[in-house]
Amino acid sequence: MGEAINLVNNFKVDNVVFNCGPYNDLENELIKVLNDKNINYYTCVNRVDNLEFLQTKEYDNENDNSNVIYTELNNHKLLFMGDASITKEKDILNKYELSNIDILKVGHHGSKTSSSKEFINKMNPKNSIISVGKNNRYGHPNKEVLNVLENSKIYRTDQDGSILFKIK
Repeated sequence: MGEAINLVNNFKVDNVVFNCGPYNDLENELIKVLNDKNINYYTCVNRVDNLEFLQTKEYDNENDNSNVIYTELNNHKLLFMGDASITKEKDILNKYELSNIDILKVGHHGSKTSSSKEFINKMNPKNSIISVGKNNRYGHPNKEVLNVLENSKIYRTDQDGSILFKIK
């Protein structure tokens, strides 16, 4: 979220989708820029084109309100977990029938608050991406999360840099 204004100012952006819940200060600043540039924005949506936003309910924290997005591209299943915690993972398991994910963007930078064994076993990801800074102050990714993901090919931005999948 911290770089959203920079992205909007330097790239062609047609639409912005905000997560559920009240806007924070960063989001309010972004909305001012979006209004100035006449860019559409939406909150708490269920679908945009072939992206399905897995909404379960409104939570009392921004991490669980973050957008979780599912899509299929050329018979490949992709799931992007945002900063969702184990609480939202349980709600997703109860509401949606998902499994055998080809590419999982691991929740909350591999934090111990996300990627429960139950959730990962059900999703059974072939490939897992952990977006995490090198030598970050939080110690992400958590060793237990890495152990839970042991049956998945793990890609980490702190070790691998930018990660690109080409789906043909």
